[in-house]
Amino acid sequence: MHETERHRVILAAVQARPVATVAELVDMTGTSEATIRRDIAALHVQGQLRRVRGGAEAVNPPEQGGLMGRPFSVNETINMTAKRAIARAAAELCRDGEPIIINGGTTTYQMVHHLTARRLSVFTNSFAIAEFLIQNSRNSVVIPGGTIYREQNVILSPFGGVVASHFYAKRMFIGCQGIGQHGLMEADPMIVQSELGLIGQADELIVLADSSKFSGRSSLILCGLDRITAVITDSGIRDADRQMLETAGVRLIVVETSAEAVRNSVA
Repeated sequence: MHETERHRVILAAVQARPVATVAELVDMTGTSEATIRRDIAALHVQGQLRRVRGGAEAVNPPEQGGLMGRPFSVNETINMTAKRAIARAAAELCRDGEPIIINGGTTTYQMVHHLTARRLSVFTNSFAIAEFLIQNSRNSVVIPGGTIYREQNVILSPFGGVVASHFYAKRMFIGCQGIGQHGLMEADPMIVQSELGLIGQADELIVLADSSKFSGRSSLILCGLDRITAVITDSGIRDADRQMLETAGVRLIVVETSAEAVRNSVA
């Protein structure tokens, strides 16, 4: 991750919690502790945050707390070749007339470009996904009530949602912070709470995860591998991770990320 991207992640993190620790920032950026400490020092000198023991805090904390994890604007610049190919494969699983759930995320967002000619009933907690489909398709779009978290481009409510609890879906398409032997992992408790409610409304759970997500980790487990129907990923997946999914009975769909495949995916 480049310095500019790291700084954006760090500044978003300090706005999301009382103190962003060095360890948390190392996990978010995939860089070393020494690099994070230098970044904090530089941003402190610039007056963009306040350096504290073990981490950093916001100079002017917002009234509305943010969510843990990288901002949408940063995530959408990472592994985009793989994300576009994965999203196209996910969209090919959809059939006209089906009700589906598309959870907020930068990989799931790429599905919208392949749904413009479809006739689906789409429930989404992503403001960006809902806006695109409303403006560029004739799909039926349902969104939950709640607060819009601008950094992650999602709508969440701490009280759950009546609409979500009554929406049946053939499939739910979801991204993740990480995936491992314990299942899907997420970065923020509110995201976990929201997604748990939605997972129970779908027959099938389809995970969209580029191969880097198999190295991602978090302290919050969303669900076990036994709840996952299929994982769509790229050819960078390791043999050990393939075996892990096979052992758990999870269908694996591997997409090509060649230049030709990318051109076709955005055509």
